Amino acid sequence: MTAISFSNLVMVAAVAFMAPLVLGQFPRLRLPSVVLELVLGIAIGPSGLGWVHSDVPVKVLSLVGLAFLLFLAGLDVELERLRGRLLRLAALGFFVSVGLALSAGYALRAIGQVRNPLFIGIVLSATAVGLVAPVLKDAGQTESMFGQLVLAGATMADFGTIVLLSLFFSGTSAGLGARLALLASFTALVAAVGLAVGGMGRSVSLSGLLVKLQDTTAQIRVRGAVLLLVAFIALAERFGLETILGAFMAGVILRIVDRDATATHPHFRQKLDGIGYGFVIPVFFVASGVQFDLSALLASPPTMLRVPLFLLAILLVRGIPALVYRGAVGTRRTIAASLLQATSLSFIVAAADIGIAIGQISETSGAALIGAGLLSVMIFPASALMLLAHRSLPS
Repeated sequence: MTAISFSNLVMVAAVAFMAPLVLGQFPRLRLPSVVLELVLGIAIGPSGLGWVHSDVPVKVLSLVGLAFLLFLAGLDVELERLRGRLLRLAALGFFVSVGLALSAGYALRAIGQVRNPLFIGIVLSATAVGLVAPVLKDAGQTESMFGQLVLAGATMADFGTIVLLSLFFSGTSAGLGARLALLASFTALVAAVGLAVGGMGRSVSLSGLLVKLQDTTAQIRVRGAVLLLVAFIALAERFGLETILGAFMAGVILRIVDRDATATHPHFRQKLDGIGYGFVIPVFFVASGVQFDLSALLASPPTMLRVPLFLLAILLVRGIPALVYRGAVGTRRTIAASLLQATSLSFIVAAADIGIAIGQISETSGAALIGAGLLSVMIFPASALMLLAHRSLPS
């Protein structure tokens, strides 16, 4: 039996434990713990003190963390929100964003900063719903027209970028038409599974058994959610699509079919959050920091220049489309929406890992993208909150 050491995983877990404790000492510092997890991961990794290396246990739990991150992101998608005027404005904003992202990608390639403009364009189009939603909640804007627009736009960006990444940069070498057919087949199968799961959930006898077992050591709903997650990941892999699409769709389907969550199992989501945010997701972010190639990023001034370039590109690509909201929410809130929609990190980290693995971007570009994502999370939400609180500005 091959010897496996858990020493590196202990350090990763210790950093994941310490990060929120450190931030808790500074309540005025509105900084998501994922930022500190990444930074501390860099500090203890080969680019810093060299205390931790990404070995097999760390890599395995990191992959599980990535899957759970996308799963919970899918679980946050409120498709019922995307209807009527909200759907039209969110869709228009996303299409404008994709057009701007492709233009930015080709412009960056023209000046020799990136290798694949399409891949970069998809990465630049993302918004972190999981980071934006708490900011809106803190500002008391979740149920307002402004908050609904921002959440709808972020949801569209989250969903769209994951689909586009899987469509254009999947593991299969087939042409675009074949990949579209695979994606359509995968979607149809996912819908069929969703209908089957929904039908089973409406069974009175099965529902009673689920309620009976959900809070025992069986934790049957959690086991079912994990089964759905793993099955959809395997399904996406079998279809030659990115596994992150399977994880994301598992969350979306569970959200759709689990209609009676508040009434019969109000603690179900807390249990999933406990597994995800309490265990495997922090491992993913700390491990991403450990793998971060800081030396490659700091190798030369032109390489370092990519960080502000990517940050500016993210702001333009996701910020400018928010202008379509101006007629509905006014100038001040439109600027705040621009900043919130330009907040992106989780997808950037995941996409950078994928891009490096399949040779679509270099390690320096991946490091620069993550650096820009870190800055976006540190700067944009706080700036948006200041705008929302500053009532003297014209609206």
